[in-house]
Amino acid sequence: MQGILDRTARQVRAKVMPNVSRETLQTEILKQVKYGSKVYTDDAVAYGNGMQWRYVHEFVNKTGTYVRGRVHVNGMENLWSPLKRGLKGTYVAVEPFHLEKYVDEQVFRYNNRKNAPEERFSLALPQFANKRLTYAELTGKTEDAALQTTEPF
Repeated sequence: MQGILDRTARQVRAKVMPNVSRETLQTEILKQVKYGSKVYTDDAVAYGNGMQWRYVHEFVNKTGTYVRGRVHVNGMENLWSPLKRGLKGTYVAVEPFHLEKYVDEQVFRYNNRKNAPEERFSLALPQFANKRLTYAELTGKTEDAALQTTEPF
């Protein structure tokens, strides 16, 4: 997963990535972040070479220190921490094909954390009202396979 926090707007974008290679992660940053912006990351190797040519890139080594002035990734940790707790404690049987939905839910919660509950509800309702979710879509299985496993009476 990769996330990008706009510190000015206090809004986050996150998505499940197919892999964590340098090319994949940096390509996503190029799509999402304006040239010349300040970019703060952790010290992951994937964020190494190449970023300094397009951005003011600084990183923090979280094994030594979490904050060096304005250089930190604590805002993103505010997204990842509840997501990880939810995946390990509440949603313990998450199928990989549903992971993006759990990330989207956490992004929605983060980006609307200062809204009143009724405002969050009004924003969320159009995203699922009048939309059908079939059992096959939910489980990732076809309905035919489910019928075949049923024992006859």
